Order: sequence, then structure tokens, then C-alpha cells
Amino acid sequence: QVQLVESGGGLVQPGGSLRLSCAASGSISSVNDMGWYRQDPAKERELVAQITSAGSTTYGDSVKGRFTISRDNAKNTVYLEMSSLKLEDTAVYYCYAKLRAATSWYFAGYWGQGTQVTVSS
Repeated sequence: QVQLVESGGGLVQPGGSLRLSCAASGSISSVNDMGWYRQDPAKERELVAQITSAGSTTYGDSVKGRFTISRDNAKNTVYLEMSSLKLEDTAVYYCYAKLRAATSWYFAGYWGQGTQVTVSS
């Protein structure tokens, strides 16, 4: 059974930094895109950053220049380095991966359980 497990959330002051990690585990044949989304209770889920298996990246406009996404393909793990954090970055951050399980012929999207990031003074 495939699962995504996130870690690294927490409380940080404005201007601070935080690093999120997400590891895909289970019987996996191939991992395509990986990324991070976030959701505030008052807003819709939005893209934070995405990275392809080749390393091409896409960022949401609100985090460009402050967040950096990277991945370790050997470990099926994606990272999100967050710096210059703002109050409005407070949200639950969800890991996403498009992958093919060993028991499937098709790629499908998988989500992590979410990790809370709170930016507060």
C-alpha cells in the first residue's frame, strides 16, 4: 500500500524558515511529479510548488523567491525549503505525488495527511 508521510511542520516566527519533507513509501514502480499544496480553512487548496522527475519546478506566485522545492529520486522524497515566512503562509501543507504503484498499470495521484505550518509572532 502506497502512502505519503510528511514531516517538518510547526510554529515559526515571521521571517523565519522551515523545511518540510515528504517520503513516498510502499510498493512503487515509478514516481512522476511531486509537489506541495496548502490550504487555509477560509481558502481553496492552492499549489505551492511542484517538481517533475527531471527536476523542472513550478511555484505559486505568492511563494516565488522564498520557497525552494527539491527531491531525492532514490528515496522518493520531496522537500520544501521555506524562508522569509509570512503570516499568510499559515496553512496545512499537503504533499502530492503522481506515481505508479507496483500493482497498477496506471499513474495516480496520492496525497499525504497534511502538516500544519503556523507563522506567528
